[in-house]
This record gives sequence, C-alpha cells and structure tokens, in this order.
Amino acid sequence: MQIGLLGKANVGKSTFFSAATETVVQTGNFPFTTIEPNIGVTHVKVDCACKSLQKRCGNNLCVDGTRFIPIKLIDVAGLVPGAHDGKGLGNQFLTDAMKADALVHVVDISGSTDIQGQPVTVGTHDPLEDIKFVEDEFDLWFKQLFDREWSKLTKEIEQKRAKISDGLARRFTGLGIKEADIDHVLNSMSLKSKKPTEWSDDEIIKFLKSLRKVAKPMIIAANKADLCEDLTITKNISENFTIIPCSAETELMLRRAVKAGLVQYVPGGDDFQGKDDRQLSDEQNKALHLAKNVFTKIGVTGVQKILNSIIFDIMKLIVVYPVEDESKLSNKDGQILPDARLLDSSATAKELAFTIHQDIGNGFLHAIDAKTKQRIGADHQLKNGDVIKIVSTLSRG
Repeated sequence: MQIGLLGKANVGKSTFFSAATETVVQTGNFPFTTIEPNIGVTHVKVDCACKSLQKRCGNNLCVDGTRFIPIKLIDVAGLVPGAHDGKGLGNQFLTDAMKADALVHVVDISGSTDIQGQPVTVGTHDPLEDIKFVEDEFDLWFKQLFDREWSKLTKEIEQKRAKISDGLARRFTGLGIKEADIDHVLNSMSLKSKKPTEWSDDEIIKFLKSLRKVAKPMIIAANKADLCEDLTITKNISENFTIIPCSAETELMLRRAVKAGLVQYVPGGDDFQGKDDRQLSDEQNKALHLAKNVFTKIGVTGVQKILNSIIFDIMKLIVVYPVEDESKLSNKDGQILPDARLLDSSATAKELAFTIHQDIGNGFLHAIDAKTKQRIGADHQLKNGDVIKIVSTLSRG
C-alpha cells in the first residue's frame, strides 16, 4: 500500500512526511526543497483483533489493543503551474505521484503561500486555487498521455484487435490504473456502447477526470489550520472534497518530544501529557503551550486522522489477520496475530492467500475462519477484523 503526498511547493509536505514517518528529511521555506521523492513507512491505526481476547497479542505493533499497520508514504517534489508541460519538476512529480494507490493533497489552508509556493501574508491567498490547479495539472497530464495513444487505439478497436477497456488499461498500466477502474467509468458514462471514434471532446475530458478520481482517490490535508482565524473555509471546501484540518508541525514536534522522553503522546490522540520527572526549558515549555493551543483549536493534529481516513473512508480497505494455527490464533512460533493485512473490501479468502505468498495462493484448498471455526471457500468475501487460516497444498519457498 503506497500513499503519495502531493501539493505545490512550501505547504508543509515534507513536514507532514517527517511527522508521519519519523524520518528526518530536508525542509525549508522555499520551493523545491524536495527534489528526489522521500519514501518512508508510516502507520494507520485500528482496534486490534486481540481486543476481544482475554489477553493482548504482544505484537510490537500493538499498543494496549491498538494495532498500527504499516503503509508506504511518498513525499514527491513540489508542484508548480505548468507541470504537465514539464515546468519545475513537473514530469518527475507526476510520474512519482502516479505510482501511489491514493493521494494526500497537502494544502496551506491558512493562505500564507502564493501559487508558486512563495510566502505571503496569512489569509491573502485562496487555498481553493491550489486545489483546482493540482487537479487541473493531473487532468492535463492524463489528457497528454491519452492523446498520444488514442488514434492508434481506435484503429485497433475498429480492426477488432483490442477492446476499449483492455486497450486503455495497457496504455495506463505504468500508472497503476486497473482495467476494473476503466470498466467502471466506461459503464457509468455509457461509453461502451459508443464507438470510440464518436466520443466527443467533452466526453473524453469527463472520462479522464472520472478515471483519475476513481483510480487515484484523494483527500485534502488542510495544513497550517492552526494559523487560520477560523475554519469556515474548510466547511466550504468539504462540499466537494474530503478535507481534514491538520498541523503537521505540531505532530512533528510532539513525536520528537516523545522520543526525547519529555511527553506522553500516542499519534492520533487528542491530548498529551508532560512527564513530572523532566525539567523543561523555557523554549520547550513555550512549544508545548503552543501545541496545547493547536489541540484547543482543531481537536487533534490531524496527521493520523488523515492517514486513517484515506485508507478506511476513501479507499474503504479492511484489516484481516492471517494465522497458521486457528485455535491459538498464532503463527508456527506461537506469536499471536503476527500479521495484519490491508485488503480491498471485496477481497476473498483466496486473494488473501496470494498476499501471503504466490505458492500459498496457487495451492489454495480452503480457509478457516478462526473466530467461528468454520471452513470457508476460495470465493468467500472477507470482513474487517477476520482472523483467517489458509489451508494450501503448497508451502512457501
């Protein structure tokens, strides 16, 4: 699972990345601080399946019944207008971003950076302009890729050497776009019954916009929300986008304070506590006071909430726990609930087997629901929180 961080320059993408992954990267108050994409591991958090057990699983990614599930996060170069034509680091940006399964668009909701990413007075730039320009750049880039192949593809279809959905999937394969996504959009627009040569320009543009939204779902991270006088603007934007206020800088500061042993704080929590046995400097006290103000204003720092929302609300994934011993809910070494997998909500038992190992999937016989002890077949649709043992004729390796 790979989530891309995108946005114009100087909106706090790299700070968000550092806060989420606890990875030190270069940050700065100028465009193109990030040139090569930063790649790190962050986590979404859920109630672990062990919460319903009499004892905790003991997994190092489970904290008091809260399970942290790793996902990959990519912080790509800042975007500037004209990226689809190669301006700035446009071609690299778009290529890196499209490797992701979903996108977090980090926006300076305080309006303190102009369209080029240069600092301006808080509230003098309209964040809606940023949201629109990023979407436009993606759509224009999609259109360029589409136009390069469209003439050739329509000829193949007319000569019955290709089907429209398969042909488009092959041409967009480098962007991770699935044929099922293309089929979904074609059906929703009733384009399958129409010859591709008869598609209007408006239909093509609408098709590409819809494909982008389905194949690369996006959430708006309203960063620097603590600098806003009020959050009315987020309510206006939420009519058309999923948007969550955040302060990446506050989250980063708190995670560093936890590492230094100064505070107790769990990512996604709505508060933190100082440690009585630690003497703080005036500067540290001031920073923690500012963090308290952020919690008062926006409730949480928002970073963890955004990660969870893109995975579970936007992509609608579920968590499934594969085990080797269905009675002990463990692997062969006795570790309880050793793994947690993020799967599509329509995933089947056999599809889970393939995520464990190709051989396990190829030799699939049946599975066992460890909670009910019932045998389930290959096409059995899994549910969130399922604990599953796969029975296969083949072993890994």
